[in-house]
Amino acid sequence: MNAAIRAVVRTAIFYDIEVAGIRRGFEGMINGDIIPMGTKSVSNIIQRGGTILKTGRSEQFRTPEGRKLAYEQLKKNDIDGLVALGGNGTFKGANEFITEYPDIAVIGVPCTIDNDLFGADFTIGYDTAINTVIEAVDKIRETAESHDRLFIVEVMGRDSGMIALRTGMGVGAEAIMVPETKSDINALFDRLERGRKDKTSKIVMVAEGDEPGGAFEIGRAIMERYPHYDTRVSILGHIQRGGKPTCMDRVLASRLGVAAVEAIKDGHTGEMAGLIHNDIVFTPFGQSVKHHSEVNAEFIRIVEMLSL
Repeated sequence: MNAAIRAVVRTAIFYDIEVAGIRRGFEGMINGDIIPMGTKSVSNIIQRGGTILKTGRSEQFRTPEGRKLAYEQLKKNDIDGLVALGGNGTFKGANEFITEYPDIAVIGVPCTIDNDLFGADFTIGYDTAINTVIEAVDKIRETAESHDRLFIVEVMGRDSGMIALRTGMGVGAEAIMVPETKSDINALFDRLERGRKDKTSKIVMVAEGDEPGGAFEIGRAIMERYPHYDTRVSILGHIQRGGKPTCMDRVLASRLGVAAVEAIKDGHTGEMAGLIHNDIVFTPFGQSVKHHSEVNAEFIRIVEMLSL
């Protein structure tokens, strides 16, 4: 998010627009935690993970009373436009806000490692997250090779299998299990049985939201069925959310930050700026949050062929 914040601040200054930062998202908006920002405010942050403005959930903002308090704080600080960095929850909140207070222009910038927003080929943070997973699982594979083990690796994705899908292909996984498709544990058993008997390691990638119950439940089922396998479970967890952003994420964030400010300047509101086929495209909040991106079935087909 820092690269996007930097782009928003410096683009606004380029167009002689005063710009402020709101700490801790909607909660900070309600509490008036608003600070002026200038060019130096965003120096030396493009390479840092996370966000210098902090983030957090706001139960207050879910209520009309909370949104009214937020609106009053914006008016008090002479703010008439917002760039909202976030994902599904952020854009739902922003959509409700502009319905009640249409005089505040809001443009969204998609920031979620799940890469599950309609209207964007890639969301900010996704490329960094999948490269972190690749690095971790490559190391796990070395352990698996050395000890002839089968590893069940769980990655983030409560409602989306985008991380598991792409990284599963990238690490040469034997199978991928994601919440968007029905996972059949017996089909997984068949794949493990049909695989080469002389393979010294096996990797099964699982999204945390997969319906059999995640990596531990899948691991338990495999150990019951194949007690002779040396089966281990590895949960990567929040390691996927940290680290220095990749070049792709920094460039994507920079482009979308610029586009968001220019959209507000040109009178747009209630839309998310996203990159589709390398072009900036604006999608209404109502569509971006209702229509999640679908997993690419071709990826699963390719994994099945290449894991033999």
